[in-house]
Amino acid sequence: MTGGILRRPVAGVLTSVVLACLTSTACSGARSEDTLERVRAAGSLRVALTQANPPWNFLDSGNRPMGYDVDIAREVARRTDIGRVEFIGSDFASFVGGIRADRFDIVISGQTVTAARSEQVDFSRPYGVNPVAVFVRTGETAIGGLADLAGKRIAVSEGTVQADFARTRIPGADVRTYRNATLGLTDLSRGRADAALVSRFQGVYLAARNGLTVTPVGPVLRRYVLAMSFRKGSPAFKRAVDGAVGDMIGDGTLSAISRRWLGGVDMAAELRGLPADQAG
Repeated sequence: MTGGILRRPVAGVLTSVVLACLTSTACSGARSEDTLERVRAAGSLRVALTQANPPWNFLDSGNRPMGYDVDIAREVARRTDIGRVEFIGSDFASFVGGIRADRFDIVISGQTVTAARSEQVDFSRPYGVNPVAVFVRTGETAIGGLADLAGKRIAVSEGTVQADFARTRIPGADVRTYRNATLGLTDLSRGRADAALVSRFQGVYLAARNGLTVTPVGPVLRRYVLAMSFRKGSPAFKRAVDGAVGDMIGDGTLSAISRRWLGGVDMAAELRGLPADQAG
C-alpha cells in the first residue's frame, strides 16, 4: 500500500516535467534552433576538415587552408548569406562526435555517406565522388590489385570507409591506421606497409607533391559518394546547403573548382552520372 502511494506522486511529477519540456524550450536549449538561424546570427560558419588530405584540403606554407573542400566551403557560406568561414582541424574518426557535441557546424572534408553515419548526423546532397584505389611502392610486382592483398600490411586513414573496407573485405589483413593519408603513403613508400587504400586523386597528388615512390595499381576499388554532414533537426540549413551545391553544379562553379584541384576532373559531370538513389 505504501509503495503504491509513493509511485503515484512520482509519476505525476515526471508527467508534468515531460509536458513542460514539450511546451517550452527549457529542456531543448539551443539545439532546438535550426543551424541556419544560428550561424547567420553568429556571422560565421564553423567548418571541420582534416587539413591534411590534399588535394581535398590541406594547409599551405603560410598555414592557410587550401583545396577542393576549402573552395567549396567558402562558396557554400557565400551562397547561404553567412559572413565568414572558420576552419577547424579534426579527423575522420572525430567528425560525427564533433558535430553532435557542437564543436563545429558542418563537415566539408571528403566524408563518405554511410548508413551508420546517417543515423547520427544529416548529410547534404553529394558534392563529390571519390574513387578509391590500391597504392603500392613503385616497382612492386607482387601486388596488382585487391586479390593480392590477403594477409598484407594495409595502410588506411582511421575512421574512413577505406579502413572499414580493409578490415571486412581483405582476409587476414594487417590493417595499419594513420591520422591522414599523407602519413600512410609515406610509410608505404618507406616499406613499412605493403599497400595503401587511398583516394586515387589524393594518392597521385601526394606522390607528385612529396616525391613519394608510390603508384596506383589495378582497377578502382569503389567510387564513394561524398557529402557534407551537420546535426540533425536543421531542415532550413539542409535546404540552404543543398541549394548552394545545386547552384554550383548548374552554373559551372563546381566544375571549375574540381578542375583546379582534381587534375582536370569535372566533378559536376561525375555527380550527374550518379544513380538516382545516390544523387540526393
